[in-house]
Amino acid sequence: PVNRFCAASKNRTGFLCNDRATCVPASQVCDRVSNCRNGEDEEEELCGDLPHNLPGHLVFRCSNPTFWVYADQRCNGMNDCGDCSDEMGSLAACPPCGSEWWSCSPVLYEYCSCVPRRLCRDSVQHCRSWSDEYIC
Repeated sequence: PVNRFCAASKNRTGFLCNDRATCVPASQVCDRVSNCRNGEDEEEELCGDLPHNLPGHLVFRCSNPTFWVYADQRCNGMNDCGDCSDEMGSLAACPPCGSEWWSCSPVLYEYCSCVPRRLCRDSVQHCRSWSDEYIC
């Protein structure tokens, strides 16, 4: 079998097209939009039984085994698994919040351990401690 692993923008896990040059971000595989010239990122044999037919490097399994997300959704700052297992803990192995993020315990289900700095001092509480309004 062909090795389809590649690194897309921002070092995110990707799917290598047949042209051996185009790297499609994992979350754009099987999204009903052809990103490869010949459409191999949308073929039935790949997309027919998600996530089972996808190459393992494109899939991240959440701590709840019935849920999965695309590998490039791991450590993206968003709670894609619903239980933050794609952002926190040993399975995800995410680095600390980056410079565009503020570390805190968010009040919104959307975030896990960091909130976007663009939300700092916007007169809306995003951290349980209110640190996004008073410190950030």
